[in-house]
Amino acid sequence: MFQVIFLQAGSGLDLNMFMLPLALVVLYFFMIRPQMKRQKKEKAFQQEMGKGTKVITSSGIHGKVVDVNDADNTVTIETGAGKIKFERSAISLELSKKYLPKEKK
Repeated sequence: MFQVIFLQAGSGLDLNMFMLPLALVVLYFFMIRPQMKRQKKEKAFQQEMGKGTKVITSSGIHGKVVDVNDADNTVTIETGAGKIKFERSAISLELSKKYLPKEKK
């Protein structure tokens, strides 16, 4: 009698076995993949930025690029307080018309 009960309980499909892969797929498409896209886009921007580009650093400083030094991977930015030298990786966003949200009329 007990053997029949144990066999019946173990014969059903385990729902947890299907939920884990589904959760991993959802996690990948909604969290990991968009973050990877943002990182690629930011890295491409850092490599192609040039003089005259208006930027925001990762610390929130706004300024305009006045010099790009490829040898030591630095950028000189002119702010309201003067010129400051940053690593390229510290530049996080471009402030131009193509990247700013469009104004509503």
